[in-house]
Amino acid sequence: MNDVPVLRAHACAPNPSGMVHILLIAAGGAIGALARYWLSTLVDARLGGGFPWGTLVVNFTGAGVIGLLAGLWLIAGGTYGPVWAFFVIGVLGSYTTVSSFSLQTLELFQAGRIAAAAGLAALSLAGCLMLAAGGYFLITTLAGA
Repeated sequence: MNDVPVLRAHACAPNPSGMVHILLIAAGGAIGALARYWLSTLVDARLGGGFPWGTLVVNFTGAGVIGLLAGLWLIAGGTYGPVWAFFVIGVLGSYTTVSSFSLQTLELFQAGRIAAAAGLAALSLAGCLMLAAGGYFLITTLAGA
């Protein structure tokens, strides 16, 4: 059996604690959306627009960070609070972008770039899952959790 602690997704669900949490989520969402726009635009400008590298980089970095934060959350006792609301639900919720990924994959497919569409889908799923798991494993291992 694996000794890595298991994070239960339902345990991360927000505890409606009033307007403060809602404002933290909204503020985090604004920051995450701006960060996503900035980074994806920068990456696409440097690597060219033939493939949605910016979206891939954003989703990879977001997946890694959420894995790290989930590990830290577990170590801290798994109590939902304002930090989780701001960073995970707000910042990362708007930073990572399944909708952009989905549309860009569809566009590649419709343009007849089937291999590129399949590659983006496979790379996104595998990469994001590995980075989230890697971040989580790293933190829980370092903490001895």
